Amino acid sequence: MNYKIIGKYINNLDFNIPNPKAFFLLSKNISNYKINIDIKSNQVNEKIIEVKTTLKLSPVKDDFEKINTKIVYSAIIELAEKIKDKKEIEKIILVKVPGDIYSELRKIFIFIFESSGFKDIKISQTVDFEKLYNLSKVQ
Repeated sequence: MNYKIIGKYINNLDFNIPNPKAFFLLSKNISNYKINIDIKSNQVNEKIIEVKTTLKLSPVKDDFEKINTKIVYSAIIELAEKIKDKKEIEKIILVKVPGDIYSELRKIFIFIFESSGFKDIKISQTVDFEKLYNLSKVQ
């Protein structure tokens, strides 16, 4: 393997339900929200990179009271050797690392919802990060 994960942590967590009305509307209309995934990275030094994977619940429409939920999960990776190929580093950051940490990130996000009284949160068990990566290259 060209890298190893040397640390993981919750970098940022927003979970804001502004009022009881928003709580009850979300309970009834969870289908009005979709999950967005975003991946960013920061080079710490020559061999260390922080990969931030964000899960965010976003409203499909704007005509109702909204909640704000977002979790940013950071994985610190160490590259095994100096990788010269930028495409290989890009795939590690955008495909491999998110694939490695997604199940843990999903579990944390669902736990927060369930602990807040939402038992019917459905978030995909798997995400095809390779497919998302390839789609972003086409656009």
